[in-house]
Amino acid sequence: MEQIKTTVVIPNYNGMKYLGDCLSFLHRSKGTTFETVVVDNGSQDGSAAFIRDRFPWVKVITLSQNTGFSAAVNVGICAAGTEYVILLNNDTVVEPDFVQQLEQAMEKHGEYFSISSKMLSMQNPECIDDAGDFYCALGWAFGRGKGQDSCRFANETEVFAACGGAAIYRREVFDRIGYFDELHFAYLEDIDIGYRAQIHGYRNGYCPKAVVYHAGSGSSGSRYNAFKVDLSSRNSVYLVAKNMPLLQIILNLPFLLVGYLIKALFFVKKGLGIVYLRGLMRGIRLSFSREGRKQKVPFRPAHLGNYVRIQLQLWANLIRRFVN
Repeated sequence: MEQIKTTVVIPNYNGMKYLGDCLSFLHRSKGTTFETVVVDNGSQDGSAAFIRDRFPWVKVITLSQNTGFSAAVNVGICAAGTEYVILLNNDTVVEPDFVQQLEQAMEKHGEYFSISSKMLSMQNPECIDDAGDFYCALGWAFGRGKGQDSCRFANETEVFAACGGAAIYRREVFDRIGYFDELHFAYLEDIDIGYRAQIHGYRNGYCPKAVVYHAGSGSSGSRYNAFKVDLSSRNSVYLVAKNMPLLQIILNLPFLLVGYLIKALFFVKKGLGIVYLRGLMRGIRLSFSREGRKQKVPFRPAHLGNYVRIQLQLWANLIRRFVN
């Protein structure tokens, strides 16, 4: 009997219109056997009943309310008893060898904590939606290759963090570095855990052969909306405060201030300037709060080399952000 190595965890909130295609395409997977868990985040559209009726091979875990992406996937990860866990957005469809390719990539790269897939736009499959995530000294996270031709980024490489919309993770590492930070609720939680993994000496990669098509903004709506801007700006401050030691914050402060200013001007033009600034203030309060300080990654001298390596990436990714 084939050993099951992977559990696919799909967080869902009122996503019934996407789940049929998502689970149908996943069921057509070939080359490996895996388990599938949908964590329903208090949906009110009948998602849980729909899955149980149409897809009896899927394990459904129902939560009483919307706890956010981080809490939902943590429930799924803890329910998994496999070596690997794949996180998959509900508004995606995968190629038949998607799971197999990610498994093989993890077995090839034992130093990797996570590996991101090649995400293509569902509306325009000729365009890349995400080919792994970068994070730069401006305090900006950005999807590698977004909007570029799908033929590009055809080689395996290391990235700053895997995009949590379609990525595989080495499950045992969560017990060492911690799980997704539930204070994030949603947005930048995948950058945070990739950052944390690097502090502990792990790497994150990208597998171009694992292809998934992504609708985008399946739960929150449009690309720029008050909910997303508020949470993203809050979390952008919290991400820095919890992962950077004080000296690294001071070193990056000029870049960070410029980054926040540019974003503020951008969102003013979008009519969301107040929302963005309010989110920054909420991020500051969260960072200094008792619960926020409890999540601070403690500095350890043994990790100094890892911090230096991360800092070099922050500067290199600053160049990537404006050159690529």
